[in-house]
Amino acid sequence: MINRENIKWLVDYLEKRRIPWPFDMVVIDELSSFKNHSSQRWKALRKVRPKIRRMVGLTGTPAGGGLMYLWAETYLIDNGERLGRFIGRYREAYFKADGMNPYTGVVYSYVPLPGAEERIYHKISDISVSMKALDYLDMPKFVPVVHRVDMEPQERKLYEELKKELLVEVDGENIDAANAAVLSGKLLQMANGAIYSDSREVIPVHRQKLPMLEDLIEQANGQNVLVAYWYQHDRSRILEFLTEKGYQPRDIKTEADISEWNAGHIQVGLISPAGAGHGLNIQRGGHILIWFSMIWSLEMYQQTNARLWRQGQKEVVTAHHIVCRDTVDEDVLKALEHKDTTQQNLIAAVKAHLTI
Repeated sequence: MINRENIKWLVDYLEKRRIPWPFDMVVIDELSSFKNHSSQRWKALRKVRPKIRRMVGLTGTPAGGGLMYLWAETYLIDNGERLGRFIGRYREAYFKADGMNPYTGVVYSYVPLPGAEERIYHKISDISVSMKALDYLDMPKFVPVVHRVDMEPQERKLYEELKKELLVEVDGENIDAANAAVLSGKLLQMANGAIYSDSREVIPVHRQKLPMLEDLIEQANGQNVLVAYWYQHDRSRILEFLTEKGYQPRDIKTEADISEWNAGHIQVGLISPAGAGHGLNIQRGGHILIWFSMIWSLEMYQQTNARLWRQGQKEVVTAHHIVCRDTVDEDVLKALEHKDTTQQNLIAAVKAHLTI
């Protein structure tokens, strides 16, 4: 067993010592963490792929970022046999440009060509099988809930100015958004209530999400609550606000934190989807999740939900989403729904049909 971060080290270690690759079968847990064909771990595994007789990939989010990412994952399974040996040709065969930077000409988003989804599903159907937990395990109900908050007029004016002009001044600090991706991040920060300046100073914008967070914690009536945040300034403001209100919020990071949470000793736990999206078994500590920050990644979103909504959970899992009305938060919700539809189509296309 080895973690994915050390795969490059292992490949390099054996190569430098002229030791033949000794493993005829490799099982990748969380295959979706190999969706980036430019990553070191993917390149290292690709190098030794011809020496591996059998490769198995396990993931709950095969197309969390869209069908484009399937190429890298599938290549490791079949050595490029079904979707081709080159990402460029895969892109040309199944996708068309959807968004382009007008200044550089760089395409930053693609959409499938008509009929491409079905063709992709057919190509990989003989090596793919899906088994949904709901079909085979006794899973509790999962209930998503959306709570909207509103900015004050002056706060809304700042948000709209940044959205329109890509440059805004807040408390004497210039907030510059150089391109669409950066602008999206800046707007997400503003929707949450604060924003980083160009000098990495945290500039407060509004506090509208914080009272809603407190209300949801109070509505839990003493039950443990897990709060998901994205930006570090979100975490800092949540900690400060809840501490002032008499709570003792605590990060869920270490084994000691996990043990305390599962034992029911942490009323408000804080979790970052980037650092805790995979592998944490914390379902015994609570069943209420509050999304303070919205995130674009369907994979991280689903994996974070799965920290509580998984086998062993005895209660209905409720996922509250605090959304700032008429902001990019709303766009994120729609994007996650669209990506999930694509992923569910893939999963349905290769669903296992077992006779017992």
